[in-house]
Amino acid sequence: MIKINDISKSFSDKQVLTGISGEFEKGKTNLIIGSSGTGKSVLLKCIVGLIQPDTGNVYFDLRNFTEADKEMKSEIRREIGMLFQGGALFDSKNVEENVMFPLNILTKMNAEEKMDRVNFCLKRVGLEGVNKKMPSEISGGMKKRVGIARAIVNNPNYLFCDEPNSGLDPQTSILIDELIMEITHEFDITTVVVTHDMNSVLGIGEKIMFLYKGSKLWEGSNNDLTHSGVKELDDFVFTNKVMRSLKDAQITGNSK
Repeated sequence: MIKINDISKSFSDKQVLTGISGEFEKGKTNLIIGSSGTGKSVLLKCIVGLIQPDTGNVYFDLRNFTEADKEMKSEIRREIGMLFQGGALFDSKNVEENVMFPLNILTKMNAEEKMDRVNFCLKRVGLEGVNKKMPSEISGGMKKRVGIARAIVNNPNYLFCDEPNSGLDPQTSILIDELIMEITHEFDITTVVVTHDMNSVLGIGEKIMFLYKGSKLWEGSNNDLTHSGVKELDDFVFTNKVMRSLKDAQITGNSK
């Protein structure tokens, strides 16, 4: 579990985050949603330690990461896997080398152990036999799956995904969402996903935190979205006719 308490952050005279508190549960896909510019990525960076919050604390299973010493922060970082927005693969390294990279810098595994782990992770994301391919030789969806394999290669306790479906077609996006959810449940990971993709919200949003203008306005599951009672959340979720029709249908069905 990850707990955040009263996280605030400003840059110069612009307040980006204001007093955000909440919990991200183990074994669940926890989503941070909201419009562009509402502070989602800044909050994620505060949680993983890329940005120091002005106020507040971040706890990884009761360990205060914000105030931890260098040794403790290093220990916690070794338990974190990251899937970046663009995949962030090294263009000069092949698939195998990309996935193995965290093992080279964070573990003392021998070469055989590393290779076994890399092959296991590639198989888990459905990419057997692509070890020697370069990033330029595979599709965008495959790059995201390589990114997932690299994120889980070190057996993380915590998995962070920043806009994992960015740049993907709808069908591939669903496959990536399903893979993230499967891995979360299978390995009992605390997964935090930053997204504004409503298909992701409805598909894998087991725990959702909604940010609006740098503040948390709502928290719940995707099953609670249609009766949140929060106008700003309604405006964000039901912006198109299909989603609005879905809500109207659910309301009508519940009234019968």
